[in-house]
Amino acid sequence: MKAVVYEGPHDVAVKDVSDPRIEAPTDVIVRITSTAICGSDLHMYEGRTVAEPGIVFGHENMGVIEEVGSGVTSLAKGDRVSMPFNVACGFCRNCLAGDTAFCLTVNPGGAGGAYGYVGMGPYDGGQAEYLRVPFADFNCLPLPQGTEHENDFAMLADIFPTGYHATELARVSPGETVAVYGAGPVGLMAAYSAMLRGASRVFVVDKVPDRLDLAEQIGAEPIDFSKGSAPEQIVERTHGGTDKGIDAVGYQATVAEGEEQPAIVLNNLIATVRPTGRLGVVGLYLPEDPGAPSEEAAKGRLLIDIGTYFDKGLSMGCGQANVKAYNRQLRDLITAERAKPSFVVSKRAPLDEAPEAYERFDRREEGYSKVVLTP
Repeated sequence: MKAVVYEGPHDVAVKDVSDPRIEAPTDVIVRITSTAICGSDLHMYEGRTVAEPGIVFGHENMGVIEEVGSGVTSLAKGDRVSMPFNVACGFCRNCLAGDTAFCLTVNPGGAGGAYGYVGMGPYDGGQAEYLRVPFADFNCLPLPQGTEHENDFAMLADIFPTGYHATELARVSPGETVAVYGAGPVGLMAAYSAMLRGASRVFVVDKVPDRLDLAEQIGAEPIDFSKGSAPEQIVERTHGGTDKGIDAVGYQATVAEGEEQPAIVLNNLIATVRPTGRLGVVGLYLPEDPGAPSEEAAKGRLLIDIGTYFDKGLSMGCGQANVKAYNRQLRDLITAERAKPSFVVSKRAPLDEAPEAYERFDRREEGYSKVVLTP
């Protein structure tokens, strides 16, 4: 089959690789109909992780089941399904507690597994024609048959649940004000989710004009940090700061001039959120960053304004999204026409165009903010 394979920094190729096969009775093989490029993929693409060449990318996957293992009980050939980016067993201590992003079974020596991602277990990604799904009864979310809502359902594997998870970590409640740093797909999903939860005002911080335009279109208030301090702009508009704040950027954050400062968003949030407010952090932070701007940052150690954080009595939740905690409810919002996360999808493209799509997405070109590949 054809698949998107990591060759090295800024280099992916569509190559022929071995077809997946049933390896355990609880597996299924899914024919991929939609697979998205994620901002997290860019960390590997840019050489900012310890990823080795040969990884098949792709953790945002959906499709139709083609083959079913003998131990699978709730699924059948022909079922249309979405796969959370978390690979999880369903029976370990963390999975039973609902913390499927930190499964203790699927990635020996670590907590949590994922398709096509460095350090997240031996699972090929789904930017390919087919995908093996382990523990399929647990990991497959059934979808309505047909092709309706294809772009919406493609967002269920990661970014819609991750955006919603950010609001859960921040404990966003009706009537509250929220600041979201980052207007990439996850940041837009976080802003959208905050409004679904009844936030009264949502500020979205970025400097890319088309992203800020999209934030405004969904009812958020855009803040261009290239035109002045984002915390100052938001504190002035809210007369003291927002109730909640969300980091949808992570460790490759930059200042307006483009210089990378890995802790800048966390520190801006500490300045933005009012005393006793809460932060939700879903932007990616890693213990190893080969391209970090400092020796300490290369080890995941950042200089955080802990004094102000403590003085303001802030609190914070962070970590990967437990997709299964949200994907059924979000699916049902989509089918009920109450949510349309596909507003972030800027382009559908055939799998063969993946190298060009990665290059243009990495440059933040207009029209490449969220690309869905069709194998």
